Amino acid sequence: MSHVVRIPAPDGLAGSPNYSHVVYGTGRLVAVAGQVAFDEGGELVGAGDPLAQTRQIFANLGTALAAAGATFADVVKLGYFVTDVAYLSAIRDVRAEVMGSHLPASTAVQVAALFRPDLLLEIEAWAIVPADRA
Repeated sequence: MSHVVRIPAPDGLAGSPNYSHVVYGTGRLVAVAGQVAFDEGGELVGAGDPLAQTRQIFANLGTALAAAGATFADVVKLGYFVTDVAYLSAIRDVRAEVMGSHLPASTAVQVAALFRPDLLLEIEAWAIVPADRA
C-alpha cells in the first residue's frame, strides 16, 4: 500500500485531469522552496523560453527532493507562480515527462513579477517520504 493517498475528485467537487483535489500520506514532510531556472552556477537557463525554464526548474526540484531522500513519486503538492498563465501548458508538458500520470494537488497563480524580470515562473513542491525511507 502506498504511503500517499490521492483523491482526484471528492464528492461535491468537479474533477480535473491535471491535478488531485486532496492528497495525504504518512511519513516525513519535505518542503522544497520555490525553484527558478538557475543552473548550478546560478546562471539563468532559457531566457524568454518558458519550456526551457520549466525543464530547468524540474531538474532543480529533482535535485532538491533527492537531497531530502524524496522522489517525484513522493510529491503531494506543487505550487506554480507564473508571470503569464499561458506558461501553464509548458509546465503540464514537462510535469508529464517527469512525473507521468502522477497528479499531486496543485495551485497555479499568475503574478505581476518574480524577483528578476527575466524569470518567467517559479515552482515549489511538498513531498511526503515514507517512514521506511525517512
